[in-house]
Amino acid sequence: MVPARNLAGVDGCKAGWISWSRDNNESAPLLRIHGRFRDLVSDLGGGAVIAVDMPIGLPDRIVGPGRGPEQAIRPFLGARQSSVFSIPARAAVEARNYAEACAKALETSDPPKKVSKQGFNLFPRILEIDTALQHDEELKSRIFECHPEFSFCRLNDGVPMSTPKKIKGAVNPEGIEERIGVLERHGLDRGMFERGPPRGAFMDDVVDAAINLLMAERHAAGLTTPFPSRPARDRHGIVIAIHG
Repeated sequence: MVPARNLAGVDGCKAGWISWSRDNNESAPLLRIHGRFRDLVSDLGGGAVIAVDMPIGLPDRIVGPGRGPEQAIRPFLGARQSSVFSIPARAAVEARNYAEACAKALETSDPPKKVSKQGFNLFPRILEIDTALQHDEELKSRIFECHPEFSFCRLNDGVPMSTPKKIKGAVNPEGIEERIGVLERHGLDRGMFERGPPRGAFMDDVVDAAINLLMAERHAAGLTTPFPSRPARDRHGIVIAIHG
């Protein structure tokens, strides 16, 4: 049986969810795949601080290019801005199909905007977290949203990554190496990445979960900042912010 872990960095992956987790005073992070978000929460044990690369908090209306957090972090990212997807209002995310999602997005956005297919494919994952937070008030205090490219920028003295993680859908080794260098400078062992990705994930998922682990540690220590600085809450009281 794996003991409870109190810090975790999480990313979505082909198999479901991928996490690096460890205790505050433990030096060897554990890499795991979880089929569902509720499985992940259960696997980590009670009290874990979880940093996840997935939109959290869904407003009823969108004004401008995406939610407030997405608008707040884009100016920091330079050429990496395209990694920040615009997520629509709650009604669109909860829609039953792509056509309905586009219709709902047009109704609830100013200026009116449809949903990208890339964004639409994230909706089931977004709703997994949303459902968990709606049904467990305690989780709201310890699960928070981060964005890997923004986190790498924050831990790289405010300088965005110079290379992409992927090129035309394929993992870019140069981009992965640049990010592993940042992770290593902040205390993670390069050996964590030598085995490559587990089945059901890619190498970019592995490094994104790793930077999220560092953000979970910073968040637990009170060292992260919400973007925007005064985040709103959605109708369910869920904070709408990216922390970095």
